[in-house]
Formats: sequence, structure tokens, C-alpha cells
Amino acid sequence: MNEIAQIRMLSLWIFFTPLLAINLCLFISQNPEYLENTFFTVDQIGRSGFSIPYFDGSLSISRASRAFPQYLIFKPAMIFTAVILYFYWKNNNNLVNRFRSTNINYKFKTFGILSAIFLAIHSIFLGIKFDIQIYKLMRRVVLLLFIIFEIIAQGILVYHFFKLKEKLSEFINKKVLIFKAVLVAVLTLVAILSLPLLINKGNTHFKHALEWNYFVGVILFYLFTRFLWRRTT
Repeated sequence: MNEIAQIRMLSLWIFFTPLLAINLCLFISQNPEYLENTFFTVDQIGRSGFSIPYFDGSLSISRASRAFPQYLIFKPAMIFTAVILYFYWKNNNNLVNRFRSTNINYKFKTFGILSAIFLAIHSIFLGIKFDIQIYKLMRRVVLLLFIIFEIIAQGILVYHFFKLKEKLSEFINKKVLIFKAVLVAVLTLVAILSLPLLINKGNTHFKHALEWNYFVGVILFYLFTRFLWRRTT
């Protein structure tokens, strides 16, 4: 089916584009000397010593990505990912409609597209300085809404696939579907358990480490998608 072929391709773009972007920004942040005395000299705020933030939480994705020239990588990559997310959720909606002989917009499509919109908004305004407290709050709210809507969309989609697993049996790997369900459950549980620490001040290193790992966990859902669907002609 055409939708399956497109979903397989889109899922790889959604996984690798942001993953490469944030880690390239991290590399530039930790190795600014490579761009010294060039047009792309790294801003001081975007520089950091060597660390592995996935473990030590030494800096946030925002700090590694919002300064010049890192935002030249981060912003286009995330906006591109948001666009690809739109087509990903649209194609999944078409696929479920095909198997159910319906023609409706399922909730996972709505939440998925909303998550893509909030990702694009967050990316556009990242690094823009406004000395307004409400702006800082809204930026955090936008990022939080991206994560919430993304997890909801992923969960609802997996739920529909489980309901359709008999019809999908010749098209999917059922073990990978279980992995996707476990991943969504873990992401949801981690978010709930981490909430008390996130809303309190302090715990900065924990919050940063969680940010890096949680982001990878969210996009890992799409790598699993690539292995979920069998190749079709």
C-alpha cells in the first residue's frame, strides 16, 4: 500500500533529522574552536566543556541549540521535522480509514498535527530574547504541549493498531507493535513520576538529563515504526 511505503520513509526522517540536529549542536557547543575566526564563530552562551548530558545533565538542549550558529541547524531541522510529522499523521489516518472502511479524522491525527504545530512554534521562537516573564512561561507551555500531544497521539495510534492487529497481521510485525506500546507506557510513566521534580526549583542536572533522554525516547517511536511495517509492493 502506498500509505505504508510513505509511513516507512517518513518515520526514518522523523527519527534521524532531530537526533542528528541536537547532537550536532552539542558537538559544536563543545568544540567551538573548529569555527573560531570564521563567520560561524560560536557565541559565548552557546559554548560548553565536554560532557555527556544524557548522563550528567550538564546543559540543556536549549542552551546547546539556541545560540549562533547552532540555531542555523536546529531551527530548520525541527521545522522540517514538524512538516514531516504532519504527513506522517495524515498517512496513518488514511491507513486506518482504509482498514476500517471509514472516512474520518481520528483523534491521533488531530493530536499529532497539534504536536507538530507546537514543535514548529517552539523552534521558531527559541533563542529570541524578550524580557517579558509571560513570554518565558509561554515558551515552556508550548514545549510541554508538544510533548503531551505527541504522547497522546502515539498512544491512541497504538491503541487503534491493536484493535486492527488481525487485519494488519500480514503487514506488521506484532512484536514491534508491543515494543511501541511499552515505549509509550514508559514515556507516560516517566512523565508522571518526574512531574514533582520538574515543577520544583532545583534538580537542574536531572531535568537536563531527562530532557535529552526523553526527547530521544519520543522520536524512538518513529524508528520502531520503520520496523513495524513490512515492505509492500
